[in-house]
Parts: sequence; C-alpha cells; structure tokens
Amino acid sequence: MKTQTTHILTKKIKRITLLFILLLVLSGITAFPLQTEINFLADYFNTATSSSLIFQWMNQVNIALNNVNQNYPFLTYGTDWLAFSHIIISLFFIGVYINPVQNIWVTKVGIIACLLVFPVAFIAGNYRGIPLFWQLIDCCFGAFGLIPLLLIHKYTHQIISISNISNYKIA
Repeated sequence: MKTQTTHILTKKIKRITLLFILLLVLSGITAFPLQTEINFLADYFNTATSSSLIFQWMNQVNIALNNVNQNYPFLTYGTDWLAFSHIIISLFFIGVYINPVQNIWVTKVGIIACLLVFPVAFIAGNYRGIPLFWQLIDCCFGAFGLIPLLLIHKYTHQIISISNISNYKIA
C-alpha cells in the first residue's frame, strides 16, 4: 500500500513538473521574437486607434520596441538573456522530475521565485511607469507558477512522510 501510494504521488509530481518545465521553456522562447509578437498583436487588435487602456499601452510598447530595435538593437539583447534564463531555470526542474525528494530544494527555490515576482512587479513596475493593470498581469506569472510548485511540494512531503525518510527535514 505504501509503495502504491508513493508511486501514484511520484507520477503526479512527474506530470506537474513536466508541465511546469514546458510552460517555463515556452515562456522563455516567446521572449526571443518580442518585436514580431508585439507587431502582430498591435496589427491584429488595431491598437493605434483603440481607446482601451490595454490597447493604448500595447501601442505605446510597440512604438517603443520599434524605436529601440531600429536605433538601439543591442538593448533587446537583454530580452534574449531573459529568454535564455527561463530555459536554463527549467533545466533545474529536470532534477525534480527525476527525484523530487532529493531535489525538493529546487521546488522551494521555485516557490520563492514565484513569490518574489510580486514585489519586483510592483516596485520596479511603479518605478518604470508600468501601468498597474500590466503589473497585475506580470504578477499572474508568479501566481500561476505557484500553483504547480505548491502541489509538487505537497506531494513530495507526502512521499517523505509515507517513506519515513528521516534525513529530510519537513519544513
């Protein structure tokens, strides 16, 4: 019974971790073609003539990105590194996929990172003049990232308890 429950929990952890890895990689990959994406959205939603706050903001971002890429293309090198970092961070979660108990520290760091999205979005967003609604959208990445990580953490602790693993402190 103990082994069967552990097997079920491990399977759940693997599925959730794989989904988290894929979404983290996808999130990173979408930062590479930022100019193409924002141009598409601006054209699709016709943001230049919209009175909606979100579309006005998208239009302003589109104009700024076009200006930066035309006059200072080296600045978008920063978003390339942002994309790369998402992909690299996802590699750590392969360890969670392989052995969630041994790599629970990765899950904990991920949870902390998701929580830190909130102060960064509000502090840096306010300082940089990002509209509140966009800061809230940014916070969604932290909130949605927390959900799978908290489940992984919960299931990992259940495995630790069931397996009576004494050398892992349950926090």
